[in-house]
Amino acid sequence: MPTFRDKAFQPSVQQDRRRFLQATSVGSLGVGITNSLAQSALASEVRAKPAKACIFMFMWGGPSQLDTFDLKPNAPSEVRGPFQPISTRVPGMQICEHFSKLAQHTDKIALIRSLTHDDPAHLSSGHATVTGQLAPVLNSDATPPSDKDSPHIGALLSKFRPSQLGMPTFVTLPWKVFHPAAPGGEAPGQHGGWLGSRHDGLLLTGDPNAKDWKAGALTLPSDMSVERMQARYQLLRTLDRQRANGSNSPIGPLVDHQSIAFESVTSSQVRNAFDLSREPDKVRDQYGRNIHGQSVLMARRLVEHGVPLVSVNWHNDGRNFWDTHGNNFNRLKDDLIPPADMALSALLEDLQQRGMLEETLVVWVGEFGRKPQITPNNAGREHWPYCYSGLLAGGGIRGGVVYGESDATASYPITNPVSPLDFGTTIVHALGIPIDAKLHDRENRPHNATSGKVLESLFG
Repeated sequence: MPTFRDKAFQPSVQQDRRRFLQATSVGSLGVGITNSLAQSALASEVRAKPAKACIFMFMWGGPSQLDTFDLKPNAPSEVRGPFQPISTRVPGMQICEHFSKLAQHTDKIALIRSLTHDDPAHLSSGHATVTGQLAPVLNSDATPPSDKDSPHIGALLSKFRPSQLGMPTFVTLPWKVFHPAAPGGEAPGQHGGWLGSRHDGLLLTGDPNAKDWKAGALTLPSDMSVERMQARYQLLRTLDRQRANGSNSPIGPLVDHQSIAFESVTSSQVRNAFDLSREPDKVRDQYGRNIHGQSVLMARRLVEHGVPLVSVNWHNDGRNFWDTHGNNFNRLKDDLIPPADMALSALLEDLQQRGMLEETLVVWVGEFGRKPQITPNNAGREHWPYCYSGLLAGGGIRGGVVYGESDATASYPITNPVSPLDFGTTIVHALGIPIDAKLHDRENRPHNATSGKVLESLFG
């Protein structure tokens, strides 16, 4: 079985010499794509209009591919589980019966069934998922975030598309993913990494569905007036000028953060963008009156107001997220799939109705999948990075496509294996960031912006 460290499998090894050949090779689109779409696929065509924004939905914990988007009804009973596949708007594309709303929107998505790697640890594989780069320490649930991490894709956007008019470039909500059973705790890769803290992005915490929820990062304390804020800002500007005149003070990144914060807090336009109460009740109901649904709605609202990337992490539900080691089927059917189905379907429909889908890339993915063999004593599934599924939509992605195919038990890909590096590079490409760019860290050491190949045949 190939792994994403093998030279033949990892495209980054010969990236510099083969980038052009990789970018212009026509790959198979797998099953589920119509002949007319296949005939129109021109993998060598350079995309003229990059996506303006990305909503990245990180399904923290690892959704089961066998119980969501790659069901195997003919597999043995110890593999297939009780869920049934249902037909969708796309002939030949079947998904889980509990994604009944999404089934009406599959013409908008590219379903990748051949994601694969060999790292079963939440933290290090989470790093690869949100950065498109390998973690500094592989196969580790004990390594917390550090300045050696690669930058989140949102941090890359912060580098290439700096904040304008007080609007942040990169927002994360409703928390930074954290696993209480992992010694390292918080997953690495959710910040600026070696690009520096000025590219960390804005973190919104709490439950956007709560009546009293506010974007705390943009709310002044009760004892802080706008005038007092302005005075502090001017002091920081003075200190910054002193640094620019030869001082070695380390306050530069702090001033950058404070400058952006000042513009954000004092701008009514920015505060309005973060005011979810301005959304009609009908729209809020459509996304789901729960923490995930309202987080996804907030993401749509933010990209509509000019935020290039919003990362919606599956929230802390106190029950191990999508990490269904036990009670897998009840957890999926009752707690996990319904809000995910409602929010993703509402988002796709909402973006299309607003004329935003073509310019907004939608990502739905976890850090790995689940083991095909069901654990007999607790109806759970263990970690399984060797084969799992993810979704892309909008942002120039061809809808109604299934890319790649897994074997009879969804254990390994049999066509078109896609590493997290490829997946991340495809996202970066869709957003118009040069995938061959060389970036420098704080010590002026060069780094590649990406390390995978672009799945060119997904673009139409």
